[in-house]
Amino acid sequence: MLLVGLTGNIASGKSSVAQLFAGWGATLIDADVLARQAVEVGTPAYQAIVERWGEEVTAPDGPIDRRELRQRVFSDSEQLEALNAIVHPEVQRLRDQLVDEARRRGDRIVVCDIPLLFERRLADQFDRIVLVDAPRPMRMDRLVHARGLEMTEAMRMIASQMPAELKRARADYIIDNAGTMTELTQRAREIWEALERDAAPGAS
Repeated sequence: MLLVGLTGNIASGKSSVAQLFAGWGATLIDADVLARQAVEVGTPAYQAIVERWGEEVTAPDGPIDRRELRQRVFSDSEQLEALNAIVHPEVQRLRDQLVDEARRRGDRIVVCDIPLLFERRLADQFDRIVLVDAPRPMRMDRLVHARGLEMTEAMRMIASQMPAELKRARADYIIDNAGTMTELTQRAREIWEALERDAAPGAS
């Protein structure tokens, strides 16, 4: 089984690539999905968040209000690290469980979509790392116009992540996403075919 870490800074197009890989046969494990599961009502992480930040970060019907919580922590590195310390160990546990299940099934290529792969020092856990990248001004535009974020919030989110230049140096494969969806699909397909070769019996 080839274990692939898929990463990219916010609004790079990583999620689009993840869906393409899944459509071509990858087993996809999405860190954002796991992060939501980790903080569901009643979980230890949910309780720890409410104890730390109060019920103001919960929605009226109980679940964590992710937007409210994000606004509170992204401008404060100490609070962001405190949140990560609560959520990430549980996300790691859930991911390890899914990877073990995939290995037992004999899945050929397992792609773990992890936005903060390098920031959380997870690179050594994977056989290959794929980075999706796009120019910073383009990512800013996507956050503001496609996702509806305020400019200041978008800038904080981009600034909270490791610069893409440092990630490019450590990735095995890079998918540049500065063009059309057709161009992104073509480049992703090239990388997928390379991963299939890497996963073939006898490949190093």
